[in-house]
Amino acid sequence: MKVFMERKLLIKLQKCVFCQGLLRNDFRGLSTQSKVGFVGLGNMGEKMCNNLLKKDFKVMVQDLNPKKVELLNKAGAVAAEKNSDIAEFADFIITMLPASHHVTSFYAGENGIMKFIRPGTLAIDCSTVDHVAPKNLSNLFEKIGASIIDAPVSGGVSAALNGTLTFMVGGKEEDVDKAKPILSAMGKNIIHCGELGSGQIAKMCNNLLLGITMYGAAEIFHFGKKLGMDLKVLTSIINTSSGRCWVTDTYNPVPNVMENVPSSKGYEAGFTSQMLLKDLEIAERTAKKINHPLGIGNKTLEIYKQMCETDLREKDFSIIYEYLTNKDYYDKLNS
Repeated sequence: MKVFMERKLLIKLQKCVFCQGLLRNDFRGLSTQSKVGFVGLGNMGEKMCNNLLKKDFKVMVQDLNPKKVELLNKAGAVAAEKNSDIAEFADFIITMLPASHHVTSFYAGENGIMKFIRPGTLAIDCSTVDHVAPKNLSNLFEKIGASIIDAPVSGGVSAALNGTLTFMVGGKEEDVDKAKPILSAMGKNIIHCGELGSGQIAKMCNNLLLGITMYGAAEIFHFGKKLGMDLKVLTSIINTSSGRCWVTDTYNPVPNVMENVPSSKGYEAGFTSQMLLKDLEIAERTAKKINHPLGIGNKTLEIYKQMCETDLREKDFSIIYEYLTNKDYYDKLNS
């Protein structure tokens, strides 16, 4: 009788707790049992995927580079043999792909996975693409009872490695909440920006400003150097004055001014010039569609376009400092 009464009390307590939503949060903690498909294992994607594995998520991976797939396979991920494997395996599908057409093709192209995706699946597109790309896919997801959110990232390779990325997320609130355990395994800040596509708008504006500030910093350091200024001293002054910005105090483009940044490691790419150019072109296309002028933004795009016609395109985007200080490149810039 005592055992029966204790059991009834426990059931009553469980119902009460569920009503308060407490066990619902505990249940989310079990989300590491969710299956995640990860597509796109580049400089960022590989490290993001590793963090999911470290948090004990079950992960299936796919990439055109077999070495990357093998590397993640050794770390505990399952390798997909074909596109449909990802759809049939995953509760969550993360895409980290180069451009809009890659994302659209992966889901809705001739060999796309849309017809294999199960109802209830949530797609999380972490690529940096045009903000209309996820919107164009959303109807297809809704038809099969699945959903998609856009969640581009900021923080670079080091943040991807350390699991401290910022996610700028666009989509329905319930979908964003559903994605949070996954995103939290890879990042530190998860910001719901608004409706679907708004994450991409935030990322586009951020990266446009990033390109502008990198170009501006490279130009003033080049200017200071020509006038005979010690650039370490100039950097310290800027970083305690009104010109301070992320480029000058965290990602300085001048070699040997800061340790452990690409400029002090031969401009080994964390974020390539070609990748920034793609983001600047997204901003340019978007601005043209709404007839919005981008004065300094277009000038920055012009400089990076010229630089990406050289062998510097695969170097880190901070190499624009070397582009401006190298006479051959500088003459071409001003011709």
